[in-house]
Amino acid sequence: MNKIRLTQCIKDEALRLGFDACGIAKAEKLDKEALWLEQWLNQNQHGAMKYMENYFDKRIDPRLLVEGARSVISLACNYYTDAKQADPKAPKIAMYALGKDYHEVVKEKTEKLLSYIRSIAGNINARCFVDSAPVMEKAWAVRSGIGWIGKNSNILSKRRGSYFFLAEIITDLELHYDSPVKDYCGRCTRCIDACPTGAIEKPYSVNASRCISYFTIEWRGDTIPDELKGKFENWMFGCDICQQVCPINAQAKPHNEPELSPLPALLQMTADDWKQLNEETYRLITRRSPLKRAKFKGIKRNITFLQQHKPSPENLS
Repeated sequence: MNKIRLTQCIKDEALRLGFDACGIAKAEKLDKEALWLEQWLNQNQHGAMKYMENYFDKRIDPRLLVEGARSVISLACNYYTDAKQADPKAPKIAMYALGKDYHEVVKEKTEKLLSYIRSIAGNINARCFVDSAPVMEKAWAVRSGIGWIGKNSNILSKRRGSYFFLAEIITDLELHYDSPVKDYCGRCTRCIDACPTGAIEKPYSVNASRCISYFTIEWRGDTIPDELKGKFENWMFGCDICQQVCPINAQAKPHNEPELSPLPALLQMTADDWKQLNEETYRLITRRSPLKRAKFKGIKRNITFLQQHKPSPENLS
C-alpha cells in the first residue's frame, strides 16, 4: 500500500473511531518551538510546574521518544457539551472536566487506531500519547493542520472551535503530510480582554503562574495568593472564560461520545453540597473524573477561596 493510500486509511479509521480530526506531520526537531519553550521556562511562566523543565530534548524532538520516528499523527476529540451545572451558584467546573477522565477515554481510542494501523502496515514502531509524556501536542496539531494556536494559546479550528482534546501517535511509518492552516484570530483580542487575572500577558502566550486553571488544578500550595482575591469569577476547577468569549467557538457542536458525557453527580452538586463536601463524597463524585488531579485538599482549598472572595452576582451565571 502506498503512503497516500495508507494515510487516507488511517484518517478514515480515526473518524470512524470517533475522532473529529486527524492530521499528520513529519517527525522532526521543533527548532522554533524550542526557542519559545526555553524563553517561557526561563521567565518562570510555568509557575510550580517543574515537570515542564524535564526532558527538554525529548519534548522538542519526537525522534527521541520513538526510535526511527518519521511521522506524528495528531488527533482531535471534541468534548463540547450543552449540559450545564444545575445550580448556577455552584462553583464552576471547566467543561472538559464534567465527564470521565479524558486520559482514559481518548487513550483507548488512540490505542485502537494504532492497532488498526499495525493491522494494515505490519509490525511498526509506534507509541500513543495523550497528555502523558513530554510531547508538544499543540505544536504538532499546528503542523498537522488540525488548527492554529490562538491568542489564548489554545488550538483553534475554524470548523470546530477549541473545545477538543489532543492525542498523538508517533511512528516510524512514512506517511503523506498535511500543511498548517491560516491563523484567523486577526485583530480580535476578546480572550485577552476577558481574562480576569491578566494571564494572557501577550497574544499567543499565557503566563501559567497567573492562570485560574493553574491555581485550581496544578497549584499545590495550602492557600491561593491574596493578589488573586475576587478574580476567579467562581471557577473552582479550571476555567473556560477565554474559550467562552472566542468568536471561533460559535462553530462548536456537541460531541457524540457517550464516554465523555457529563457525570450527573457533578452536574447536580449545589453550592451548599460543595460547601459541605467531605472526603467520602469527594471520592464518589470524582472516581473517574479529572477533578481527582486537584485532590480533596485542593478542591476544599479552592472552595474556601471562592467563599471568602465571592464574585459579583452577574458573574455567577
